Amino acid sequence: MANYDPFRDLDRIASTLLESRGGPRRMPMDLYRDGDHYVLAADLPGIDPGSVDIDVDGQLLTIRAERTLASGDGVKWITREREAATFVRQLNLGQGVDTEQISASYDNGVLSVTIPVSEKAKPRRIAVATADSAAALQAHESDTSQPVEQ
Repeated sequence: MANYDPFRDLDRIASTLLESRGGPRRMPMDLYRDGDHYVLAADLPGIDPGSVDIDVDGQLLTIRAERTLASGDGVKWITREREAATFVRQLNLGQGVDTEQISASYDNGVLSVTIPVSEKAKPRRIAVATADSAAALQAHESDTSQPVEQ
């Protein structure tokens, strides 16, 4: 004998109402740094790679993708839980990245965006001058500033 669960029905109705609202959907993503670049991996299952649009405006990276579902004239749906949707994600990149060299690929439902760190933001070693090295440099400069006799 099956038990009636009013909370299960209420949950089903609420999720149907909330999920059917229009507008862009969010895409789950991971973001990590690997050496001298950042990697963004976003889940976009069932997306035609031709529908993916990535653009950079200043320091704002925007990813858009659209899932369309095929349907024919004689199709009679038994169940339809997947729906057509537009996915949008925006990220503020900050100043330490090279926006000119961003690249992207799509494989097995995952969009990977590689964002290189700019040369100015990469770690670098700074030489420390001492009083002795500064005096030697000044002495060398004063020797070369003398006119040379011929």
